[in-house]
Amino acid sequence: MVFHMKTTLNIDDSVMQRLREEAARQGRTMSELVEAGLRRVLDEPAASPAEPLPELPSWHSGGARVDVANRDALHDLLDQD
Repeated sequence: MVFHMKTTLNIDDSVMQRLREEAARQGRTMSELVEAGLRRVLDEPAASPAEPLPELPSWHSGGARVDVANRDALHDLLDQD
């Protein structure tokens, strides 16, 4: 015995439009296409761990010109021309 479950999904409008068009083109229901797509994704082998990101470049900025915690000094610096 085969059971089917009804459910509600939030699908982007543009994806839904493409789904409607593809279902009509293939003469299949949207449910058939969604189920086939889900089966395909779920049957894929687990993705291999991502490679570590390369180290980001760094540079010496010359140091802080003002202590940003000192509001008066910060305002004075910002008011300079």
